[in-house]
Amino acid sequence: MNVYGLTGSIGMGKSAVAAMLRKEGVPVFDADAEVHRLQGPGGALVPVIEERFPGTTGPGGVDRQKLGAAVLGHPEELRALEHIVHPAVAKSRESFLRRHRARPMAVLDIPLLFEKGPPKGLSGVIVVTAPAWKQRKRVLRRPGMTVEKFNRIKKLQVPDAEKRRRADYIIDTGTTFGRTRAAVRRLTACLSRRAGR
Repeated sequence: MNVYGLTGSIGMGKSAVAAMLRKEGVPVFDADAEVHRLQGPGGALVPVIEERFPGTTGPGGVDRQKLGAAVLGHPEELRALEHIVHPAVAKSRESFLRRHRARPMAVLDIPLLFEKGPPKGLSGVIVVTAPAWKQRKRVLRRPGMTVEKFNRIKKLQVPDAEKRRRADYIIDTGTTFGRTRAAVRRLTACLSRRAGR
């Protein structure tokens, strides 16, 4: 099986592209969704996070606002959280790949792929991009988002230009939905042929 990484900075449209890949029949592992599951009600990481970051969880699982406030701008605290979350997500990712091992290809949707280092054995990296003005507009429409918070998040991410430089494939979401979907279909067809499908 050929395994590709999918990444892109905040607000670039990566989730939309992941959904398009799924519609094309490609298995996609969503690292963010897995984190939500592990940190949600009854999630395996909730008691561990509460022990390390008291007061950041409740009946609904991890309170993302409180946990974000505890780690954003505090590198040591962020590293402590990553040491809890990343191994658990890696274990889930390996399980996903085992379940789909008979498929010709799969995609790992990993927001911080370049920032934290890609998993071993990737056949290539797909980067989702859009113009900076469109990224900013999308992100600032999100509930609870501020310019300050957006800028803090951006500082933690590898710049878009660098991601594009390191990409094997680029999907532009700065255009129309239809054009983006057509680009995803072309890429899927290309990668499927490469896998001998």
